[in-house]
Amino acid sequence: MSHGTEEFWDSFYRERSQVWSGNPNKFLLRETAGLAPGSALDLGCGEGADAIWLARHGWSVTAIDISAVALRRGAAQAAALGLAGRIDWQQHDLAAWTPAAAYDLVSAQFLHSPVDFPREDVLRTAAGAVAPGGTLLVVGHEAFPPWSRHPAPEVPLPRPAELAAQLGLDDGRWRIETAESPAREATGPDGQSAVLSDSVLRARRLPR
Repeated sequence: MSHGTEEFWDSFYRERSQVWSGNPNKFLLRETAGLAPGSALDLGCGEGADAIWLARHGWSVTAIDISAVALRRGAAQAAALGLAGRIDWQQHDLAAWTPAAAYDLVSAQFLHSPVDFPREDVLRTAAGAVAPGGTLLVVGHEAFPPWSRHPAPEVPLPRPAELAAQLGLDDGRWRIETAESPAREATGPDGQSAVLSDSVLRARRLPR
């Protein structure tokens, strides 16, 4: 595990007692609405709002993050809600992570990093962790917010169809079910406002 990256994210979470809203991502709710609960993998789970929502709705969840601080917060919240047995919290550096199982749902919500991070490689590995008949859901920025800590990317962030091609989802073994670039109004930490474009990609691995 990269200790520099781990320290960065631990420091990021220590800055505030709660970094994120505590609410699950709206695209996760929308895109999983018709799925039967099964096993789920939540990559870059942070403080665990998505993992907890999935567990509350019948999923058996593996939640992975590099930050032990974030994982402790998620585990404490899950325990308080009586969900400790439904979520397996695991600390991994996703840049060096290899999945140990296959999952009915693999979710990566805004899996970006202001420090060096091989996002495309990680997402390609994540796609390999989807079981036959299972779903890959990747939601991210198409452009970073103006108040973001993220440096300007050397190449534009991929749109959903571009990401699908990068991940090899056009090989005949997948069915693309959602590929959208919705816009939304957002407010920054100091009250700034901006209209942001997101990338929503949902693909189903076809049964063998």
